[in-house]
Amino acid sequence: MLATSAAVAAHAGVWGGAPFWPFFFIWPVMFLVIVGLLITLIVRRRRYWGGPWQAAPGGHAPWAQGRSAEQILADRFAKGDVDETEYRARLEVLRANRPEA
Repeated sequence: MLATSAAVAAHAGVWGGAPFWPFFFIWPVMFLVIVGLLITLIVRRRRYWGGPWQAAPGGHAPWAQGRSAEQILADRFAKGDVDETEYRARLEVLRANRPEA
């Protein structure tokens, strides 16, 4: 009887004598870290490729990015990149070559 109880006491069990508590805390934390990394990568990739919530570089909505040539010319004139005579000449050329829709 003494030999049997000594053998049972000496048996390390399924875990081979390793403590169970580190695995109890490490695996859930590692799971949360991996899920967090996946979410971070997905969000960063969507921002890089342009998600539906992201504004365009000019502050406009992505579907409103197509500014007309006249708007771009007017912005350049407002900034002072183009003087008045050049602005009027270019505007005349743009309006003369406008495709009829």
